Amino acid sequence: MTILTLRTMKSDLRALARHDDQVAAALERFGYPELRRRPPGFETLLRAIVFQQISIHAAAAIWKRIEAAVAPLTAGAYCAVGDEALRACGLSRQKLAYARSLAELIASGEVPLEELDAMEDEEAVSQLVKIKGVGRWTAEVYLMFALGRRDMWPADDLGLIVGMQRLKSLRKRPDRKRMLKLGEAWRPRRSAAAHLLWHYFHKTQDEARTLKERMLKEKKAAKGGGI
Repeated sequence: MTILTLRTMKSDLRALARHDDQVAAALERFGYPELRRRPPGFETLLRAIVFQQISIHAAAAIWKRIEAAVAPLTAGAYCAVGDEALRACGLSRQKLAYARSLAELIASGEVPLEELDAMEDEEAVSQLVKIKGVGRWTAEVYLMFALGRRDMWPADDLGLIVGMQRLKSLRKRPDRKRMLKLGEAWRPRRSAAAHLLWHYFHKTQDEARTLKERMLKEKKAAKGGGI
């Protein structure tokens, strides 16, 4: 199985661009996206749980405290740390339970992360969602970023949804059913397509912000320039 690398991602995007004019236009406008990678294992899955449903700044602060409290940051070391110390890091009761379950399942070998490489995509997703706090989105993103799977499509991701809406000039945000249907055209290269949509989302956000700032400056200049 060939994994997603910067080289294979670019190759996949070039292949998609040959059959999709909007993909070709996005590459022409913004260039290739950066490859997102995370190391496989407990730490990356724990990070996904910590960063769920809170601001990036709040999650980063909690993560920094966890790194200080659990060293090395392995499933076994995490199991050895008491709940009180972990709660002091800022974890909610629910995330504390999710993280404890994750650590215990991996440390015991009940969820064999090292065997995921040999599994088909859906089988690997099914293994990961056995863990409390790991839903389909987390499993798919883990398989894409940590294991380099080339056909992952986390259709519920807001960045992908808005990126798709902008790329395809859709009147409204596509729901999960439509995201899955639109993504079918990009099989078996959907991980590369996802990277492009995230890239497109952020670049168009930057453009809109720059335009807004320029318009405000021009408006202020016009107010101050009268005679």
